[in-house]
Amino acid sequence: MGALLALASAVCYGLVDFAGGLLSRRIHFAVVTYWGQLGGLFLAVVASCVMPAVSVRATDLFWGALSGVGSAAAMHFLNRGLSRGAMSVVIPVSAVTGVALSVVCGVGFLGDRPTVLAWLGIGVTVPALWLVAGGSVRNGRRMGGPATVDGLIASLGVAVQYVGLAQAAPASGLWPVAAGRLAAIVVLSPSAVRYAGHFRQPLARQAQAFGIGAGAAIGLGLYLLAAQQQMLAIAVVLASLYPAIPTVLGLTVLHEKVTRAQAVGLAGAAGAVVLLTLG
Repeated sequence: MGALLALASAVCYGLVDFAGGLLSRRIHFAVVTYWGQLGGLFLAVVASCVMPAVSVRATDLFWGALSGVGSAAAMHFLNRGLSRGAMSVVIPVSAVTGVALSVVCGVGFLGDRPTVLAWLGIGVTVPALWLVAGGSVRNGRRMGGPATVDGLIASLGVAVQYVGLAQAAPASGLWPVAAGRLAAIVVLSPSAVRYAGHFRQPLARQAQAFGIGAGAAIGLGLYLLAAQQQMLAIAVVLASLYPAIPTVLGLTVLHEKVTRAQAVGLAGAAGAVVLLTLG
C-alpha cells in the first residue's frame, strides 16, 4: 500500500508540475508559487479537519514546518526555472539530486536498509529520471547557467521537504502538511511583496494557481501516508518519478515527439517501479 501511495503522490506532483509550468509562462512565477501555497494551506486544513488526528505534538508541527520551508524553496526555484523555458534542465537536476540527497539521509541517518531489489530500483531511477527529462542535452541546450542553479536549489528544497515530512508521527494526521503550507507562505511573503505588482492578474489565473497548490498538498499528503508505511528511501524514489508525467502529457497533449533517450528512460522508470514494489 505504501508503494501505491507514493506512486499516487508522483502522479499528483507530475500533474502539478505540468500545470504550474504552463501557468508560469503566462503569469509571473512568484504569483503561481504564492497562490499555490495558499491553495495548499486551504486544502490541508480542510483535510486535517475531515481526518482528525489522534495526537499532534509540537515536534510533528516542527517537522511539518521544516518540510514547508523546503517546499517553498523547491517550488519558487522550480517555477522560476520553468518560467524561463528550461524544463528540460530544471526538472532532471531537481528530481535526480533531490532523490540522491533523500536516499543518503534515509540510509545514512535514519536507519533505512533497502533490500537488494530495492537498491537496484534506486540505482535505475536516477539515470531513468535523467533520460525521461531529456538528459543533459536537448534542443541544443547544455547544462549550465542560471537554470542549473535553479534546479540545484530546488533539489535541496525537495530533499528537505521529503525528509522533514517523513519525521512526523502517524498520529499527527495531516496537520504537519498544513503546518508546512503555513511555513511556506511565511517564507515566500518577502518574494510576494517584492513582486507585488505582478499579482494584478485575472481572477481565473489566480484560481488556477490556487488549484495547482491544492493538488500539490494532495501529493504531499499521499507522500506522508506512504512514508509512514515504507522506508524513506523507497517512498522518496517512487514519489520522485513525477517527471515521467509531464513527459507523457507533453507527448499526448502537446504532441511533442519522444526521443530515444526518453523512451529508454520511461522503460527504466517502469522497471524501477517493479523493483521497488517487489523490494
